[in-house]
Amino acid sequence: MASTEADHDHREDDDAPAGEDEDTGAHVAPIVKLEEVAFNTGEENEDPILDLKSKLYRFDKEGNQWKERGAGTVKLLKHKETGKVRLVMRQSKTLKICANHFILPTMSVQEHAGNDKSCVWHASDFADGELKNELFCIRFASVENCKTFREMFQEVAEFQKTKEENKDATAAADAFNKLSVEEKKTEETTEEEVPAEAEEAATKADAENKVKEPPSST
Repeated sequence: MASTEADHDHREDDDAPAGEDEDTGAHVAPIVKLEEVAFNTGEENEDPILDLKSKLYRFDKEGNQWKERGAGTVKLLKHKETGKVRLVMRQSKTLKICANHFILPTMSVQEHAGNDKSCVWHASDFADGELKNELFCIRFASVENCKTFREMFQEVAEFQKTKEENKDATAAADAFNKLSVEEKKTEETTEEEVPAEAEEAATKADAENKVKEPPSST
């Protein structure tokens, strides 16, 4: 009887599951091998000068109402080479682009009437893959963040305006310098041609005088 109980206990030990820390020696190969994929955001050549959490809306003209575009992070990105600044906003979970446009010298942002945590502006936006004239409204969690966004937006627009004015002034100065150089070359060419014509006229006059002089008597 004791032998039977011992055999029964032995079988129970064999059937017992392995403990969590026990190494069974089994090796399971992965069914699918995942490779690391580089994700290009299109922001690699840009430096962020503003990064704030917010919620974005666009005005639907047909429905005459505001519609939410998404909640996420709005960024102002400055290109490392050209210095141009664009506004980009992505939804926090899906990273879908809500807004994507350059800040131009003609743009201005204003506080939304009746809400000091929101502001509005017009832009030619490219978030949907084509340029669309949009009226945006963005809302922040605090008045301070809204003020920071509005001030930075206006500062960038003013800088772009000054940059355009300097560019136009430089182009005008270059054109004036080019014109001055061309006029100087024209004057030098004229001065060179006048002596040549005078010399030719003098040579012709000497020849005519020699013809008119009577032969000398011998």
